[in-house]
Amino acid sequence: MRLATLRLDGTTRAARLDGDTYTEIPGFADVGELLAHPDWRTIAAEADGAARPADSADLASVVTKPGKIICVGLNYRTHILEMGRDLPEYPTLFSKYAETLIGANDDIELPTEDTAIDWEAELAVIVGKSGRRISESDAAEHIAGYSICNDVSMRTWQFRTKEWLQGKNWENTTPLGPALVTTDEWTPGGTIRTIIDGEVMQEASTGDLVHEPEFLIAYISTMITLNPGDVIITGTPGGVGHARKPQRYLTNGQTVETSIDGLGTLRNRATAAVPTTV
Repeated sequence: MRLATLRLDGTTRAARLDGDTYTEIPGFADVGELLAHPDWRTIAAEADGAARPADSADLASVVTKPGKIICVGLNYRTHILEMGRDLPEYPTLFSKYAETLIGANDDIELPTEDTAIDWEAELAVIVGKSGRRISESDAAEHIAGYSICNDVSMRTWQFRTKEWLQGKNWENTTPLGPALVTTDEWTPGGTIRTIIDGEVMQEASTGDLVHEPEFLIAYISTMITLNPGDVIITGTPGGVGHARKPQRYLTNGQTVETSIDGLGTLRNRATAAVPTTV
């Protein structure tokens, strides 16, 4: 199945993609809320709500309010080598917050506070079953499915200190979607790409991960309980702008396409943010 979250008249609704039509799943505001129900697979498969044309759907982030977004840095062999680092024994982890998330076709806000704004295509793992200290052999049972993320990064802020969080948590910068594709329909191995204004910037196999989804589920759940709707973003391959010579960054008006074969495509326009204060 392919599950998405639609924006509808000021609210949101979980939906199932059936060919060129989204079928609403009544009673669930987003895919994360659906996953919290123990029988989510049956509910989603049997849903018969209103039908919406897919080509005109307004897609929210596939999970709108995840309890946790846990990101993995330096997890593709090619990217680790281009950054001049050794292959890690353990994953480098940091967190993002729900306010960063946007839909598959929303604009990426480019803040005025940083001009070194970079792209990072990533495979997202979405948790479907709670667990603590999950064994790697059981981890697959806790994965609801996979999606696509672009972990847009503010490099100047990121590298102000040794901790990365401040470069990763800018509002309205992180598309997640377009759908959750369940594990019976997709497994890692497809090609991941970033294309900016028609130019291929990143292209690699999702099979190039140093730490695979099952290991990440086991490792992270050793520390903290993973819950339905939690998102693990698994790292980016080589080809980021910061590692290029000369360095290249996103600018106002560029179109960013982030895709994984079999999962779909995010299409986002980079747009200069209007500063706001409270």
